[in-house]
Amino acid sequence: MSTAVLNVPVSTVSASNDEAEILAILESLRHAHHDHNAALFAAQFASDAEIYNLAPPLAHHGVDLAEKQAWLDSWATPVEIDTRDFKVTVSGNFAFCHGYMRMRGTKKGAEHAVDFWMRETLCLERKGSGWQIVHEHTSVPFYMDASLRPAFDLQP
Repeated sequence: MSTAVLNVPVSTVSASNDEAEILAILESLRHAHHDHNAALFAAQFASDAEIYNLAPPLAHHGVDLAEKQAWLDSWATPVEIDTRDFKVTVSGNFAFCHGYMRMRGTKKGAEHAVDFWMRETLCLERKGSGWQIVHEHTSVPFYMDASLRPAFDLQP
């Protein structure tokens, strides 16, 4: 089992081949958001991936390409994704990653830019000649008071 930490661009990280391939997937996800490219995003996932992202419903089964493209098209600017304290652990044909992701950009028709940190966990499986995401879990903590509002003000 090996572990790598991603706080810098993928090209500057020293990692095993498996870790490097997984970090390249994270970089592809970043590029897909920046370029509003749903096909590139979906290509990183297994077709039956279990996805728990911020959008309803509670679970998505695979990436809905049209839904993802519609969401990306709702942004006036590139969607910037930054990572912090991201750890990659590989064991055989399975790997998991976890850390923080910052999402920034401006939605069409919005008065203010979006800028918040979220928690991200990815589970990957080596399939055929490469790695694919088989599970994604994204979350934002919420205040446990009566407001139940998301804690978008938190930073790592």
